[in-house]
Amino acid sequence: MARFVVEWEYFEDGGPRAAARPAHRDYLDTLVEAGKVLGAGPWVDDSGALLVYEVADRAELDALLAADPFTTAGVVAGTRVHEWKTLKGPWAG
Repeated sequence: MARFVVEWEYFEDGGPRAAARPAHRDYLDTLVEAGKVLGAGPWVDDSGALLVYEVADRAELDALLAADPFTTAGVVAGTRVHEWKTLKGPWAG
C-alpha cells in the first residue's frame, strides 16, 4: 500500500463547490469506510483542502480523485500530490 497526501486549491467562486459538497462528502465517507481515506478536510479559510489516502498505487489514487464529485463539478483549481513515507505517529506502520 502507498500513502499519498493531496492538497487541493479551490476556485474562488464557492457556488459550484457548495452545490457539490453533499455528494463529495458522501463519496469521502465511502472511501473512509473502505480504508482508502485516512483524513480529509478543508483549510479554515475554505481556499482548499488536505486529503490523506492509503491506496495500492498512484493509478488507484488518480482514479479516485477523478471520480470525486468536487473534481467532476470543476471546483478544484489545482492539485498537488505527494507520496508520503510516514515515520512517526499513529499512522506510521
